[in-house]
Amino acid sequence: MKIRVTETLSGKRLDLAVSELGGVTRSAAQSLIEAGQVTVNGKTAAKSCKVAEGDEIEYIIPEPEPYDVVPQNIPIDIIYEDDDIIVVNKPKGMVVHPAAGNPDGTLVNALLYHCGDRLSGIGGVMRPGIVHRIDKDTSGLLVVAKNDFAHNFLSEEIKEHKVSRIYYAVANGRFKEQEGTVDAPIGRHMTDRKKMAVYKSTEHARDAVTHYRVEEEYSGFSRLRLDLETGRTHQIRVHMAYKGHPLLGDTVYGGGHSKFERQNAELLSGQCLHARELILTHPRSGEMMHFESPFPEYFTVITEKLKRL
Repeated sequence: MKIRVTETLSGKRLDLAVSELGGVTRSAAQSLIEAGQVTVNGKTAAKSCKVAEGDEIEYIIPEPEPYDVVPQNIPIDIIYEDDDIIVVNKPKGMVVHPAAGNPDGTLVNALLYHCGDRLSGIGGVMRPGIVHRIDKDTSGLLVVAKNDFAHNFLSEEIKEHKVSRIYYAVANGRFKEQEGTVDAPIGRHMTDRKKMAVYKSTEHARDAVTHYRVEEEYSGFSRLRLDLETGRTHQIRVHMAYKGHPLLGDTVYGGGHSKFERQNAELLSGQCLHARELILTHPRSGEMMHFESPFPEYFTVITEKLKRL
């Protein structure tokens, strides 16, 4: 495929230009560039390379690989399903898609068993149908695409901030402001590549915006409602740690050290974070859909214990 850079994209990153002009997701564009499948004026370039008006970008989309992820009969909590989308309530402790260290037992393995070949192929062999993710130890809602039309539509909606993802969490400390916004770019940590970090600029990071509101206060802890404007990896966890309020049980980003957390470490087993609400436009009907999942048992038990402190 050949595309030419327009005036509006002049000076932008190569991965953004490929995504905008080629009609693929940003992550798919990055994967193509990293695989050497993209050239600018006949030469390969880094994904962060700035393009200029008139540059000719040529890219190759490989033939789809056959699935090598094994379908597994794992029970999943399906909130809604039709021919285009499936909304799942993911339990705490389940990984969304196979990766190093988690080759099976994932949501994708369960979806392949449930849906067969009725999943979008845009996510590739390892991520069929996956439009967005939530962390292993985060519970709650996510939408999965059952065809490429739905996948492209939902990806664009998320990119344009038209999908509302509302989370609830318990964080360490009491907040000075009862509500606010954290607007701080997030990128891969410079030394610990498994972690993310806040940066002063977008040179090594991407824009990240989280809106929060304190719903309930306890002795030394706060229950929050969080609305994601963007969806960066570990965004809520990183932003709350940046504010000085790491999530309850989140040992990766500074939580887990209080007496209460140590006493309830087995019950918490990671951050206290639940993706409770999902509001989206149906890709085919255009209907506005609002999904909500109840708090999981561990979340309710934790908050009841906090009330008694």
